[in-house]
Amino acid sequence: MQKNLKCDVGIRLKERRQQLNMTQRDVAKALGVSQPVYQRFEKGIFECNYSQLFALCKLFDISADYLLGLTDY
Repeated sequence: MQKNLKCDVGIRLKERRQQLNMTQRDVAKALGVSQPVYQRFEKGIFECNYSQLFALCKLFDISADYLLGLTDY
């Protein structure tokens, strides 16, 4: 994954989390990771794996295409 793609994914994660009035801790708990690990997803430092991507899409009610920047909705 390219660095700018990781940052773009992070921006979309943060925007959607805030739209849902969730904290990073809430999302981290749902994913089974620590809050600092989830924070690194949003900052584009760490990549999530397939199961985490799937869980994030379900939790945030978004498509993987949207999260990866392939669609605008």
